[in-house]
Amino acid sequence: MGQDKAALIHPDGRPLAFRTVQILAGVCSKVVISLRHDQEAPPMIEESPQLTLIRDPEGISEGPFTGMLAAMRSAPDADWLVLACDLPRLDVETLRHLVSSHSPDDRFLSYRSEFDGLPEPLCAFYASEAFPILEKAHASGACCPRKVLIQNHCRLIEAHIPRALDNANTPEDWQSATAL
Repeated sequence: MGQDKAALIHPDGRPLAFRTVQILAGVCSKVVISLRHDQEAPPMIEESPQLTLIRDPEGISEGPFTGMLAAMRSAPDADWLVLACDLPRLDVETLRHLVSSHSPDDRFLSYRSEFDGLPEPLCAFYASEAFPILEKAHASGACCPRKVLIQNHCRLIEAHIPRALDNANTPEDWQSATAL
């Protein structure tokens, strides 16, 4: 993308990370943002009792997996709703549907990608029982959360609202995802 996606301004005027925090706050009592060790906090983000910033270990950056583990290590007994900040079409209803679809037997619950039918690991529910599985995968060299979900029988649900999980990795993706 050529810039920090968390700082991109959504068509509604909010930086993507701030918008994501507000959407999460509509579903979760506590929100954790994971940042690279050298990354500045996104615009409008300030720590509060409901919001915590967690940093990746210095010198380690294996993408979202590193951030997920850094956050989960801060509360290993917690269940986690993991989101990427580059989902400009995401809405509270999509998250509520994911959370309400969770059953006690689900270690992993994810939406099925509308593009390739695989798990969407960055809009997914990770039960506390998933943490040791993620740690073990990481220790063996894995750094792809999607592969961990595939290898560990993630239950998939269908998208509740079409295109809600369109992400923006390129300027063209951004244009498409933010077009009304």
